Amino acid sequence: MMNELTIVHAEMRREEDGSYIGKTIFEVSSHKAAYEITFYSEKGTDWDYSLHYANEPGIEEQFLQVDARIEEDDEWFDTLLDAALDTLPEA
Repeated sequence: MMNELTIVHAEMRREEDGSYIGKTIFEVSSHKAAYEITFYSEKGTDWDYSLHYANEPGIEEQFLQVDARIEEDDEWFDTLLDAALDTLPEA
């Protein structure tokens, strides 16, 4: 199932107030466009996210499928978030 996802780029940083801001750019097999998911968390426990196209817009129906999948599938969400978290410098 996870072979549908290809991580292209990921990053995460910690702000001076202790909050986290990051993003993961990824591709989904058979989808025309790449996607970018941005993450924000005040303490690193509860995460807000926003999904965008990484470059040129793709097919809206596919975008909505990916958005729904991230919402419903913890494994997808965790994979994308962990990719960004793994780039954090060790404290």
